[in-house]
Parts: sequence; C-alpha cells; structure tokens
Amino acid sequence: MKKSHVFTVLCICLQFWSLGQNTPTTTYQFASKPSWADEFNKNGLPDSTKWNYDVGGHGWGNNELQYYTEKNLKNTRVENGILIIEAHKERLNDNAYTSARLVTKGKGDFLYGRFKIRAKLPTGRGTWPAIWMLATNPIYDKNYLPNNGEIDIMEHVGYDPGRVHTTLHTKNFNQNKGTQPSGNRKLADFHSAFHTYHIDWTPDKIEAFIDNELVLSFAKVSNKWEDYPFDQSFHLLLNIAIGGGWGGLKGVDESIFPQRMEIDYVRVYPLKSTIRKK
Repeated sequence: MKKSHVFTVLCICLQFWSLGQNTPTTTYQFASKPSWADEFNKNGLPDSTKWNYDVGGHGWGNNELQYYTEKNLKNTRVENGILIIEAHKERLNDNAYTSARLVTKGKGDFLYGRFKIRAKLPTGRGTWPAIWMLATNPIYDKNYLPNNGEIDIMEHVGYDPGRVHTTLHTKNFNQNKGTQPSGNRKLADFHSAFHTYHIDWTPDKIEAFIDNELVLSFAKVSNKWEDYPFDQSFHLLLNIAIGGGWGGLKGVDESIFPQRMEIDYVRVYPLKSTIRKK
C-alpha cells in the first residue's frame, strides 16, 4: 500500500475513534424504593385498587381448560402476607377447572423499570403458572399478540418440573417462528421454596433474572416495532392455567388438585437514567 493511502486510512480511523470518544453513553439505574408494590398484608380478596381480574374460559387462545373467576376466595385470596392463586378441579361454564388471573391493567401500567416478584410455584402435570406482562394498548398492530409484545418473567410447565423459563415475544421474534429469545434455570425446590423472579427493562434491552442470576438478555436490535415493541406501557399478570398448548402437552394429572401459586410480594422500581461520556 502507498504511503499516501496509509495516511488517509489512518486519518479516517482517527476520526471515527474521536467520534466514539465524544459519543455519550447511557447507563441506567433503578430507584432503591419501589414506586408500585403489593406486600399482601391484608387478608381476604386482593387489593382492588391494584388488581383487576380476567374472567372467563373458552381456552384463552391456547386450548386451556380452566375458567378464571372473579372475587372468588376459593381461587384467589390473601392469607398471612401471601397472595394465593389456586386452581381446582371443578366444572364451571363447560370448563373442567377453575383458577384466577390477576391483572394490573388500568391500576398499574408501566414503561421501563425493575420488576421483582417472589413466588412459590404449583407442581404437577398440566399446571402452567405464569408471571408476565402485556402491552396495555395495542398501539402497533390490531393483532394484539405477539405483535405488541409479551414479557414472560416466569413460566413453568408441570410436566417438566423445576425448569423455570423466561421468554420475550414480538412480531419477528416469537414462538410461532421459533425465534423467541428465551432462557431457563433448573430449580429443584420451585414448589417448596420461594424464589425471586425479576426483569430489568430499559429503552435499550430487557434482562431477566432468577434469584439474581442472569438467564436472559435481549438488546434492542433495531428501531422497528416488529423487533422491539417494548417502548410502550405494559401491565402485570399473575395466573395459573391448566392444560393448553404448552402446559397440557403431556396431558393433565387430575389427581393433583388443588394446586396453588403463592406470591410473597410484587415490587416495581422506576428507571433512572444517567448520561455519561466515554
């Protein structure tokens, strides 16, 4: 290579290096105190200022077998500082089981933050508990799922005991295409001990943890909503499904009921950002 060409290449490299040195980098921090939380300190029905109910059956798009009830102490209640969501083998409106699905929509809608939930999970073939988040409004597409995004903080299917999953879904990254970002961790005492499931959600990425161990990191790969719709308000959901396309893949053991998920707390810490130069 001629000396003049070498000099030109060096100048270009130096220019890019200089730009990189002057480009601000965003680092994110979370508040030390939650801005929204439920510690479940009052016995009875869940706090109506924080939780709504999804109600009904008909499979919920996943061929599930349960009917979600509303304000039914048999299926959802607070006892001694613990929220209990309990599934029973009983027929209701042509569904073989009853359960509950609590949602914060309209009472807890969030854009970014640290979300921590301490929970003990049900066990047995056919159970499908979940701690997850959905977009509050379908602003990107009328096809609500997966196009507007889904954040599965915790999922567990009873036929694979102890393997706890965390997964994200978007239009371009989802289970139908087999492209969904996902991670899991094996917990031998998932049903007998409480574990902490949490995500850190920022404008740049979502990271998921089980007992503070990182199990998934998904960075914003583009500005296309089809890739990363996680720049809008989401709400929390807590439920136990029975059967369904994943939970019922190997059938349902009818002898295991009732089965419960216990929640010690739900805490949401708001995002704080700091701009710093390299």
